[in-house]
Amino acid sequence: MQAPIGNPESLLVHTLLQISLVILAARVAGRLAVSLHQPRAVGEIVAGLVLGPSVFGKLAPESFAWVFRSHDATPMTIMSQIGLIMLMFQVGMEFDFALLSDRRNRRAVVLVTLIGLLAPFGLGFAYGWGSAPELAPSVQPVAYSLFLGVAMAITAVPILGRILMEFKLTRSRLGVITIAAAGASDAIGWVLLAFISAYASQHFEPFAMAKQVGLLAAYVLVSWYVTRHLLRHTVRRFDLGSQSLPQDLLAILIVIVFGSAMLTSELGIFAIFGGFLVGVLLHDQHELVEAWNHKVADLVTVFFLPIFFTYTGLRTDVGSLETAGLWGWCALLIFLAVLGKFGGSYLASRLAGLPPADARSIAIMMNTRALMELIVVNLGYDLGVIPREVFTMLVLMAIVSTLMTAPGLRRWLPASERAG
Repeated sequence: MQAPIGNPESLLVHTLLQISLVILAARVAGRLAVSLHQPRAVGEIVAGLVLGPSVFGKLAPESFAWVFRSHDATPMTIMSQIGLIMLMFQVGMEFDFALLSDRRNRRAVVLVTLIGLLAPFGLGFAYGWGSAPELAPSVQPVAYSLFLGVAMAITAVPILGRILMEFKLTRSRLGVITIAAAGASDAIGWVLLAFISAYASQHFEPFAMAKQVGLLAAYVLVSWYVTRHLLRHTVRRFDLGSQSLPQDLLAILIVIVFGSAMLTSELGIFAIFGGFLVGVLLHDQHELVEAWNHKVADLVTVFFLPIFFTYTGLRTDVGSLETAGLWGWCALLIFLAVLGKFGGSYLASRLAGLPPADARSIAIMMNTRALMELIVVNLGYDLGVIPREVFTMLVLMAIVSTLMTAPGLRRWLPASERAG
């Protein structure tokens, strides 16, 4: 039972309680993940599951219902989306895209983007088509299979960005190739997702979709050739010495990031792409990047971002996989997802002329799904295309594929660096 709309003080207190629990759980789980040689983001995802029905809901169902189900969840949802937008802005600023001026690097980005997208998409569609009679008998099979294809094809750019920051790869050739390919494949994936969502809700119109793609391309071009120069001119008017970030400049940046997010949302892809694009436009403003990281970045990663992981954890119930057959389907889904993304990205990297160690490092990074996977499955769940059991399988796949990233990098990066 939700609190009355006319009682904002009660809603505020309840929201503050939820945020406090989320932040505490995220910090503890993040520290534990680091002690186990995993990225902090992995711990934050697990914290979301622990606070959800899978653990907290099972151990103390009445307390869980009172904390997370008795009041309107809208404030938490909005804050989680704001946090994602700001994180994507940070990720876009962190990378040295000047490295893409090298022709071999550009070729690697194109091949990893295309093959690393098509291979898992095809396997995901095949899995969906084969599993639909048993796992989703009441769902339109084409829409279900298409959603699974996108879910397997996606790469979690925000989490990948954080992992690359932790491994200090943001200014390396491997890091830039990977984040550029991941960003490009996700942009394509978001357009596909818009198409599939329209198809699933029976609102698909070919002309409208073509118009959407054209407007998106026009927006990217205008941003790169016009907005980028205006932003640089604006930034240079402020003193950024000693890692200071003037309040007026911070206000301008926030407005521009939010405006870009609103535009991309209106164009039919996720608002977070708008934040990422603005970050890319400013990636070569090194003093600004240092000032932002010094003044703002911690607030985003400590306060805003964990809320999204918990929001997804609240909808994930591992106990819904009640039979050995469901766990078998789950294992097959995870295997095919890793085979498609890791295998496709590795093959693409080798075709681009990269050595085996570099190819393996890029492939394991592209296999990171976490955050974007959770966005896709939440959308599919809301549309009624992804059943509850399959939703849980996809969340588990996102966690497993992300858990693989750090061990793989620790194993293969030294050989890659020696070769370099």
